[in-house]
Amino acid sequence: MVTYPSTHGVFESSIRDVCDKVHEYGGQVYLDGANLNAQVGLCRPGDYGSDVSHLNLHKTFCIPHGGGGPGIGPIGVKKHLAPFLPGHPVIPIDGRQDGAVAGAPWGSASILPITWAYIRMMGHAGMKKASQMAILNANYMARRLEGAYRIVYKDEQGLVAHEFILDFKPFKKSAGVEVIDVAKRLMDYGFHSPTMSWPVHDCLMIEPTESEDKGQSP
Repeated sequence: MVTYPSTHGVFESSIRDVCDKVHEYGGQVYLDGANLNAQVGLCRPGDYGSDVSHLNLHKTFCIPHGGGGPGIGPIGVKKHLAPFLPGHPVIPIDGRQDGAVAGAPWGSASILPITWAYIRMMGHAGMKKASQMAILNANYMARRLEGAYRIVYKDEQGLVAHEFILDFKPFKKSAGVEVIDVAKRLMDYGFHSPTMSWPVHDCLMIEPTESEDKGQSP
């Protein structure tokens, strides 16, 4: 399984080579769709080597993800894996009536119309612009903050994808301030706190998305 861009907030330039190597030895590539907010309208996972991918409807496709849900992840596969997809307990799919794995095959079905409406309203151009703005916002914020905090990961051009990681270890060492203290203080001012200490300990992972305007940036 791979995540692209990586959870470190970088477009890995070797992603196609990695997928090709997996295929060379008979493996299949499963793409974690957690970071599609940096891809929609810009690239297609199947083109760089993914065989299976789940699409996180939360975040990228309008659905919030808090308090344990409501998360849902439709799965897309390449043609050679289609026969292995689960069936439906009532409605035959491609003539098959076997293979159902649940009596509620659509999961949190009430979420799906919301995502469908969002995609229809945005259209291809709108979805593409959302990805572009998410990447632009993350790089803008990273540049504004890099004078005071170390950006843990960047690509060869010194850029990030749609999210970036700030290192708070020096702040902790010099002032005894933990990342949780920073997160709580941001909430005091009405800002949703970034992800804390994941995927790197004592760091904040900031993901502004496409919907935050310049006025909300530091």
